[in-house]
Amino acid sequence: MSTQSTRAPNDLEAYWMPFTANRAFKSGPRMVGSASGMHYFTPDGRKLIDAASGLWCANAGHGRESIVRAIQEQAADLDFAPPFQFGHPKAFQLASRLAALAPGDLDHVFFTNSGSEAVDTALKLAIGYHNVAGNGARQRLIGRVRGYHGVGFGGIAVGGMSPNRKFYGSSLPATDHLPATYNRAQQAFSRGEPEWGGHLADELENIVALHDASTIAAVIVEPMAGSTGVLPAPKGYLKRLREICDRHGLLLIFDEVITGFGRLGFAFAAERYDVVPDMICFAKGVTSGSVPMGGVLIRKHIHDAFMKGPEHAVEFFHGYTYSAHPLACAAALATLDLYESEQVFENARSLEETFADAVHSLKGLPNVVDIRNVGIAAAIDLAPIDGKPGKRGYAATEETFHRQDMLMRVAGDTLVLAPPLILDANHIGEMVDKTSRTIRALA
Repeated sequence: MSTQSTRAPNDLEAYWMPFTANRAFKSGPRMVGSASGMHYFTPDGRKLIDAASGLWCANAGHGRESIVRAIQEQAADLDFAPPFQFGHPKAFQLASRLAALAPGDLDHVFFTNSGSEAVDTALKLAIGYHNVAGNGARQRLIGRVRGYHGVGFGGIAVGGMSPNRKFYGSSLPATDHLPATYNRAQQAFSRGEPEWGGHLADELENIVALHDASTIAAVIVEPMAGSTGVLPAPKGYLKRLREICDRHGLLLIFDEVITGFGRLGFAFAAERYDVVPDMICFAKGVTSGSVPMGGVLIRKHIHDAFMKGPEHAVEFFHGYTYSAHPLACAAALATLDLYESEQVFENARSLEETFADAVHSLKGLPNVVDIRNVGIAAAIDLAPIDGKPGKRGYAATEETFHRQDMLMRVAGDTLVLAPPLILDANHIGEMVDKTSRTIRALA
């Protein structure tokens, strides 16, 4: 088959696309055929600046030679190794690299294939930890309104985005939710972490009082809620959660599937906020999106609690056929090398203020009702069309792709900018200019 023939599908009907308005897409497809650096290319050759890092994942950009080469060489050397009762060297090398990168005593890694699997793994670890520690009544899980923790039943249960929940019932019944940290009246057009909202962490005390700490296993939050439209944690919020969890013996889980690997200028947001959670869920940027991979970083005392009983017995009955897949491990190791050699995290940190200045210049454009940013992530809320929520956002998706030569993430009526972290000031200017033209075109 020629390369061109593999990029030109002859039938759109068979593929049921995820999180997509399938009928609208198939009446006017938005196809990409290749990618390099900061850009995608359509099958007919148009060049699109990637303002979304693919899907929050291509932090090192696209088609990076060292990552491609590592995947190719690994496929030729060892294409698959069974992860149950057997291992391969790169899995252990990668786990050590990640543990060294994480703060505190997050010394152990359990590999998965996605962020959704990472979250469900962390929730199982939390409940399992309390069981092996003799506190089996601690099974309740606490999430947060407007949180997104993937599409597994566990992640949906602790998540707080109603469209992800309403079709599937209660899933896990023993859950509760902290209030959302976003309040437009108090936080509109904030730069970085909002001044207002740190006190909302104290709502955890009310949940503890309602259910009793002896029934609660863990609290899971995103340091920055990305999928719901870039909601940064208010100042002091995460430290306050840590203090409350410590007081009541609750585990604190950070879902860093989006914030991990440089999005907020550090390897993990936990470092930015000087908070060591009990577990960190990661995925996406660990391989810069090149091969699916996720995992959970776990503090030493949690890991060690499982390491009891006969040495020949399985300690944690959980795992996936493709955990620590050789190609994913090779891609991740090459990605970590690239992050280090090109100082990708430092680049993101150095450009944060430039990025903030640029996106906040959009204030005052038609229908712009709020702008938020933290690290290299920003959201522009547009006023919805009366009676048609999401319609203006969908029009923005069409406008940016077909007429502005930009691939942008849109959530409802919120435009999101989260480009690869290899960007420079010129890329920022181009993306914000194209966003401005898009907003004006929708007025």
